Amino acid sequence: NLAWSWNHETIELFRQLDVDRALRRVAVQRVHLAGRGDRAGRLRHRQGAVAGSGQAQRDLGVEVADLRWPAGATTGPASRPTLDRVREELGDCTRCKLHRTRTQIVFGVGNPKADLVFVGEAPGADEDAQGEPFVGRAGQLLTKIIEAMGMRREDVYICNILKCRPPNNRPPEADEILACQPFLLKQLQAIGPKFICALGGPATQTLLQSKEAISRLRGKFFDFHGIPLLPTFHPAYLLRTPAAKRLAWR
Repeated sequence: NLAWSWNHETIELFRQLDVDRALRRVAVQRVHLAGRGDRAGRLRHRQGAVAGSGQAQRDLGVEVADLRWPAGATTGPASRPTLDRVREELGDCTRCKLHRTRTQIVFGVGNPKADLVFVGEAPGADEDAQGEPFVGRAGQLLTKIIEAMGMRREDVYICNILKCRPPNNRPPEADEILACQPFLLKQLQAIGPKFICALGGPATQTLLQSKEAISRLRGKFFDFHGIPLLPTFHPAYLLRTPAAKRLAWR
């Protein structure tokens, strides 16, 4: 009995994010529909649209709904964990080899009730030193992007799929992602955002359980537990490839 539909709050936030074209391409919020007659017909129509969207995701290499919430978790506000509790559970983590080379854990920063969450790849040298994600050059660009959207950095929440810096900023390895993944999911569950923006290939591929390149996934909305997820280029990539900034705004 679940399908996706629009409400005025969702549409308004999309307009604030300057992605009105998405209103015509994807339905993004789950609502409970009940009733008979014409309403039942609308339900079947919407379920068909959802099924078609799921097939489109699979065609792009996305394993729909493969990444589960933590066992026993539900999405109701009363049952969500808090960020403080998630951080406490993470503790002085030694679950993977990165704890041997990190300076400190970089958990996340921002509004714990944010409508929009940015998920990046991993802390860099500046983040490892300061204990806050996206504070280096890439972070400064991300802040400018957020401000260009008419928001402030403190309005959103920012985190990474890894909480510790990989040596020499190398890409995350599979065992490291698996160790951190439960805490990322619990962070997102605790916040309950309306939208998620995945920054770069590793973050997108982790959340969508896809091996597809970011160049194919970017600019399209995907379902993540009923939350619309938009992949885009990582700010570090935009610094290395300034010509891609124009694509990132499309």
